[in-house]
Amino acid sequence: MLDSAKISFGLDTFGDMTVDDAGKPESAAEVIRHIVDQAVLADSLGLNNFNIGEHHRDDFSVSAPDVVLAGIATRTKKIILGTGVTVLSSDDPVRVYQRFATLDALSHGRAEITAGRGSFTESFPLFGYELSDYNVLFEEKVELLVQLLSEGSITWSGTTRAPLTNQQVYPKTEGGPMRMRIGVGGTPESAIRAARLGVPMALAIIGGDPARFAPFAQLYRDSLQHFGRAQLPISIHSPGYIAQSEDEAYEDLWPSYQVMFGRIGRERGWGKPSLDQFIAEATQGSMYAGSPAKIAPRIAYAIKAIGAARFDLKYANGTMPHSKLLKSIELYATEVVPRVQKLLAS
Repeated sequence: MLDSAKISFGLDTFGDMTVDDAGKPESAAEVIRHIVDQAVLADSLGLNNFNIGEHHRDDFSVSAPDVVLAGIATRTKKIILGTGVTVLSSDDPVRVYQRFATLDALSHGRAEITAGRGSFTESFPLFGYELSDYNVLFEEKVELLVQLLSEGSITWSGTTRAPLTNQQVYPKTEGGPMRMRIGVGGTPESAIRAARLGVPMALAIIGGDPARFAPFAQLYRDSLQHFGRAQLPISIHSPGYIAQSEDEAYEDLWPSYQVMFGRIGRERGWGKPSLDQFIAEATQGSMYAGSPAKIAPRIAYAIKAIGAARFDLKYANGTMPHSKLLKSIELYATEVVPRVQKLLAS
């Protein structure tokens, strides 16, 4: 049974390139500064987590989320600061550990790594990796990162970086091992890997009825038991946007959604997004766009269906202005989360 008092609620952003209130495109620098302000608001409103994704393309502003999180750390007090995700396949696990240990120091123990493959592949050619090595890169690097988080003497060898022999890596953290999750999109192999490594799973549910992922969550729990590990929490990551009314939410979000998924769809050979599909996903699927009264029961349903211990709303989805994102964050924290907690408690 879920303990509603222990459910965490957070926010995710990829740092989507936005426009100002007059519709003028903003620079990446402006967007990054806005992200810091958004995180400060989330902290002041008592949300539990703030996560920033890593991308290397012109429709997103953040390629170095740990640096942005370090800036946020100096202006916040309680909120846990993490990634959503760190693209580990094209990074060096030793440097990932070092950067996040530094963030952990700046934030007084609030750093969290979410390691994943990422939604896009631009980082592979950018950093000199071959897509044909997609699986081995992640498999080897995530195993090394898990070892590094133990903060002991590391001995490791593989095909994707130089071996380590009785190697100490610095800085050490003040309060013990940092938090870590593995971000997964729904493949059985990913769930089993996370269980084998003994790492909490962050499940990206970005479309359809969230209950269809319940067997996947159960596979993770069964695999933890198979590997002799204690049960670990599952997080949900899903997109959404909160406004005072359903009509306002759709009117605000649809133009940005249309641009964002139109571009991604062209790149991936999908069909052009339609307003009917958008509304169907916003009313029945895993996009939580609407008023607090409409959204809260749907988030509660998703949490119950998965047995999740945490729900992170991807609140930035396209070119939405900063002012509207701030209002969405406020409504999520002050009206949606209390409703969800009450529903889960009952």
